[in-house]
Amino acid sequence: MNAPRIVFMGSPEFALPTLKALAAAYPIVGVVTQPDQPAGRGRALTPPPVKQLALELGLPCIQPERLRQPEAMQMLQDWAPDLIIVAAFGQILRASVLDLPHLGCVNVHASLLPRGRGAAPIQAAILSGDAETGVTIMRMDPGIDTGPMLSQRAVPILPEDTGGSLSQRLALLGADLLLETLPAYLSGELLPQPQPEDGATYAPMLSKADGALDFTRPAVDLARQVRAFQPWPGAYTLWQGQPLKILRAHAVEAPCSAPGQTAIHHNLPAFCTGAGLLLIDEIQPAGKKPMPGQAFLQGARGWISEGRP
Repeated sequence: MNAPRIVFMGSPEFALPTLKALAAAYPIVGVVTQPDQPAGRGRALTPPPVKQLALELGLPCIQPERLRQPEAMQMLQDWAPDLIIVAAFGQILRASVLDLPHLGCVNVHASLLPRGRGAAPIQAAILSGDAETGVTIMRMDPGIDTGPMLSQRAVPILPEDTGGSLSQRLALLGADLLLETLPAYLSGELLPQPQPEDGATYAPMLSKADGALDFTRPAVDLARQVRAFQPWPGAYTLWQGQPLKILRAHAVEAPCSAPGQTAIHHNLPAFCTGAGLLLIDEIQPAGKKPMPGQAFLQGARGWISEGRP
């Protein structure tokens, strides 16, 4: 068959390897991404990474607030795609979009479906202590990541993996797997297979509030939370009425007082938890740059005596 006309939909850095790989192998007739968003201390409007790459590649790009807007739907119809590829787009595709291309809409999803449906599967896998995760190439349906699957590939979750590092690895894996999968799918040799009914979990969208550390939980769980939420939404707590960002931490088994009390263990700042100590390897006090835990202790007056606010 002739090369399909493809529309790509994606927004964050996770989507970049897939767009690059697709653009090198297939004709991309258009790109759809999220609107520019305020970012940084100055809150200046900043384009999503996919828009920046689309401009570099010379691809037409639109940024509708909602795909259902008449102007966006008209552009999609004008592009007349045979196939829509989605990678972390950030909007739900309605039936009018799903039914537009005769080859359907194919999604690069960062989990081993049906586990990890939803907006934050990478963070959820680390939070849950999963030994592995991966990428699923699926044909989309009206549900949230419930469509039939075309291919999957698993990778181990490394002990030092953060949400950021795991996302980078899965982004590259997803791009490779998509390009391996598309030829057989486009030729009709590969048919989508329904997801298993057992084992489905949901990973909802994260907010800044999700980063708050609850010290009544075990230190092992909190260490996973720190890793999963690095770089966003970030893990944090309060000390002396000011936020403390916890950038790197690890758990140790040690006697504890009340959950939330501060301590020093092996020359590192620590928090007592529901089970064990959470040792802080890297920390960022309010208004300051990130620093090692030991350096923080040198200027943290009252770290132990004052305890928790």
